[in-house]
Amino acid sequence: MSREDKALHTGRVGFGAMDEVVFGRPASEVLVEQMDRLGANRAFLMVSGTLNRQTDVIENIRRALGSRCAATFDAMPAHTPRSAVIAAAAEARAANADLIVTIGGGSITDGAKAVQLCLANDVSTVEGIDGLRAGRGGAPQLAAPTVRQISVPTTIAGGEFSATAGVTNEKTKVKEALRHPLLIPRATILDPWLSTHTPEWLFLSTGIRAVDHCVEGTCAREAHPYGDALALKGLSMLAEGLPRVKADASDIDARMDCQIGTWLSTGPLASGVPMGASHGIGYVLGAEFGVPHGYTSCVMLPSVMRWNKPANAARQALVAAAMGHPNEDAGDVLDRFIRGLGMPRSLREVKVGSEHFDRIAQQAMATPWVPRNPRKIEGPAQVREILDMAA
Repeated sequence: MSREDKALHTGRVGFGAMDEVVFGRPASEVLVEQMDRLGANRAFLMVSGTLNRQTDVIENIRRALGSRCAATFDAMPAHTPRSAVIAAAAEARAANADLIVTIGGGSITDGAKAVQLCLANDVSTVEGIDGLRAGRGGAPQLAAPTVRQISVPTTIAGGEFSATAGVTNEKTKVKEALRHPLLIPRATILDPWLSTHTPEWLFLSTGIRAVDHCVEGTCAREAHPYGDALALKGLSMLAEGLPRVKADASDIDARMDCQIGTWLSTGPLASGVPMGASHGIGYVLGAEFGVPHGYTSCVMLPSVMRWNKPANAARQALVAAAMGHPNEDAGDVLDRFIRGLGMPRSLREVKVGSEHFDRIAQQAMATPWVPRNPRKIEGPAQVREILDMAA
C-alpha cells in the first residue's frame, strides 16, 4: 500500500485540568494530603446518603479532616436533578467552601461539577441553570470555577475523569450537559476498600458502563491509536476484573483492576473520540424513564454493536479479542458477558415497553452521540430498529 492510499491519523489529544490520580490507598489518608497540597481549609462534602447514614465511612473522613470539614450534603438523587444541584450550591455557598469533595457515585460527581458552575456564575435558581447549558455549538461563555473538586468514586462509570456534567431538567425530563475545562476534578482518589460498600448490582452495572466507554471508543469512526491503547487495556482489565468481583465481593485486587480499567476507559472520550448510539439512547432511558446509567449500557450495547457491525466489523474484532474471545462476534461476547454478571439484557427487564420506542427514538436523535454513531443513523426509524433488537 502506498503512503497516499493509507488514511493518515489526525486528531488532537487534550490533557485536562486534573492534577493527579491516586490509587490503592485509603481515601481518608489521601484527602488530608490533598487538602494540604491545595491549601484548602473549608471542604464541602457531597456524599452518598447511604454511606453517610448507614456506615461509618463518612464520619471517619470527617474525623480525619477535622475542622477543615465545613459541611456535608447527602441528598443528591440519581440522574442529578436540577433542584438538588441548587440545594447543594446553596449549602456550599453558606459554608463558604473552598473545595468540594465528592464521595459516592456518578450522580454526586456530576452534581458537584454543576455546583462549581453555580457558585462561579451566581446561579441560585433552577431556571438559572438554563444559562449554564452546553448546546450543539459548545458551551456558553461562563465564569471559570474557582471552588474546584476532588472526587472519591464508589462506582465505576468514570464520570470523575470528565469535564462534563449531566444534569436532569425535571420539567422536560431531559438530561442536559454542562461543560467547562475546569469541571474535571483536581484529583481523583481510587480507594478499592470504599467500593465494598457499593451494592453488587450498582458496582457491576457501572462497570458495564465503563465497558461501554471502551467499546464505543474503540469502534468509533474517529478512533485513534492513543485512545485505542487506553480503551483496549481498560476493556481487558474490566473483562477480567468484573467476574472476579462477582465471584468474591472481598477481592480487593479485582476491585482495584476494575477501578483502573474504568480510568483507562475514559481515554477515548478525553482525547476527542465520540461515543455512539448506546450512550445516546442511554441518556434518554436515564432521564425520562429513570433507568440506572449502568443498566442502560447492559441493555443497549450488544444490540448497538450488532446493528453497527456492517460498518465496523474490523474494529469490533478488536473488542472481542480484548475480552479474551478472538474471532467471535463482539455483540455475542458482550451479551454473554453481561448475562454472566446477572445484569438485565432487555428493555422489558428495565420496564421500558415498546409503546415508548418511537418517543425514545425521536429524543435520542437530539443527544450528542446518536449523530456520531459509527454506522450512520439518518433518523428515528433507525434508532427504532436498535430498540426493537433490545426489546
